[in-house]
Amino acid sequence: MRKLIEILIISFVFFLFSSYVFADQFRVTWIYDGDTFKAKGHNIEIVVRFIAIDAPEISYTKGKPSQPFSTQAKEMLTDLILNRTVDIKGYGLDKHNRLLAVVSYGGKNIGLEMIRQGLAEIYQGKLPDNFDLKHYSRAEFQAKTSRRGMWSQGDNYISPREWRERELRKEWAH
Repeated sequence: MRKLIEILIISFVFFLFSSYVFADQFRVTWIYDGDTFKAKGHNIEIVVRFIAIDAPEISYTKGKPSQPFSTQAKEMLTDLILNRTVDIKGYGLDKHNRLLAVVSYGGKNIGLEMIRQGLAEIYQGKLPDNFDLKHYSRAEFQAKTSRRGMWSQGDNYISPREWRERELRKEWAH
């Protein structure tokens, strides 16, 4: 019940101040995968999804494969921010009630770092109109041309978005 109330409060704040960008510090307590984590602060717990990046998909279903480089992405994110206090600049909630955010630690944009390391790509869905992808595009181009991380797969590379769609089609086929 408390979690529902917290989500409703955060949702209400973003609804009232839709142009307002939420910014504060939270301590990272759990890493789900290469682009999503849980954090605590100010007597609430939030789930944060990096805005503008999409990391390879981890399967939590027995017998269902994870996407190549998903484990490395989760490990990298764990090394960068787990149990650390990060700066979170939120841009609202996604359809799963996760806070979409730019996350920084030690002055470094962590989402951008995931792209630089070839462990995430630029998110292909809708982003806020005023969100500047210039640095993300440059980092992705450099990771691709250097064949870093997931880009080392060459023609075998499948985007996280396409991977999710393929896995969903497989589920519907059964």
